[in-house]
Amino acid sequence: MAGNAVFKLETEEQIRDLWSRTYNTLGKPDWSHIFPYYDTSIVFKDSIQQVEGIADFKALCDRLTQRCQELRMEIKTLVKSGPVVFMQWEMTMIFKKTPSSTIYGCTKLTLNEAGKIVHQRDYYDLWGDIFDNIPWFAKPYRKFMHKKFG
Repeated sequence: MAGNAVFKLETEEQIRDLWSRTYNTLGKPDWSHIFPYYDTSIVFKDSIQQVEGIADFKALCDRLTQRCQELRMEIKTLVKSGPVVFMQWEMTMIFKKTPSSTIYGCTKLTLNEAGKIVHQRDYYDLWGDIFDNIPWFAKPYRKFMHKKFG
C-alpha cells in the first residue's frame, strides 16, 4: 500500500484474506503484510505466554517461524461484531524431526477506534493436540487427563 495508506480492519472478508495469506503458502509463514494492522501497544496472550508491544509480538512470530519447517492454518469460522473478531481455526505445524501436529483453537481480536488490533487472545490446548500425534503417548496422556481432571 502507499505511504499514506490506512491499515484498518473493517470486514470479515478482509480479515479472512489477510490471515489466509499469512499461513497458506508452502514453507515459512510471513506476517509482514499483517503487522501494519496491529497497534504499536498490542497485548498478545495465549496459553503459554504474554507479550506487550509490537516489537515483542514480531519477535514471538519470528520464534514460531524458526521452530517450524512449515505452518498451515485453516480458518473454520470467522465472525466480526463491532470491535471484536472471533476466529476458529486449525493450525498444522510441521517440524523438522517430529511428526506434524494439528492444533485446534480460537482467536479473539479486539480492535481500537482506529480499527487496529490492540489485543489478541489465542485459546488452544497445545500439549493435548501435540501429544495426540504421538501414537505411544496419546492414549496414556488422555487417560491421565481424564483421571485427574474429569
